[in-house]
Amino acid sequence: MNVHFFTFNIFQERCYVAWDDNGTGAVIDPGFSNSTEREELYSFINSKGLTINAILLTHAHFDHIFGAAEAALNFNAPIYMHPADEVIISEANPLLCKTFGLETPSLQAATDSIRPIADGDEITIGDLKFKVIATPGHTPGGVCYLETSGKTLFSGDTLFAGSIGRTDNQWASYDALMDGIFNKLMELDGDITVCPGHGPDTSIATERTTNPFLMPFNEPFED
Repeated sequence: MNVHFFTFNIFQERCYVAWDDNGTGAVIDPGFSNSTEREELYSFINSKGLTINAILLTHAHFDHIFGAAEAALNFNAPIYMHPADEVIISEANPLLCKTFGLETPSLQAATDSIRPIADGDEITIGDLKFKVIATPGHTPGGVCYLETSGKTLFSGDTLFAGSIGRTDNQWASYDALMDGIFNKLMELDGDITVCPGHGPDTSIATERTTNPFLMPFNEPFED
């Protein structure tokens, strides 16, 4: 598997392009928010001669879906999204975008292209196979995508290098987030590369051993 990332919008969101050796691939979280960012993504895809067969959304927060509908229409590709995140599009994003003075992105133009996903689904794109790992918590429908042959996890805003996704809003759940991280992600092979929705790459082993948010709960220290 080949992977290239872009850093888009004012929130420094990471958008990924992943493709096989035959040039068939997917765009993960197309958060481009202006024409310059859009052309950066499209020019790269065209220069590589890639065929984009899917738009994979790790979750539906506005900074990750700014360009999702346009990309789906441009590439004539379906959008894969967990249906539990529909509430993020209809309720959370308008409030969040108003806070930041931003226009709320919509997937309405690409409604017919949306494909619901569930935990354990496998999405085949050319020679690549993306396993859906449901990790709700940051959002109700948050997922990670594990590409097995390339040993790469696209973790969205569930897991970061040295951190975890925020859970300080009414649509989030700290308990659900930690359950998914501990019981699903930390059980993966340590040499799997983690490509998060913001910030640098890391690995399962690194986060398992150094992430301060994932340290085991110990007995209270005695004086």
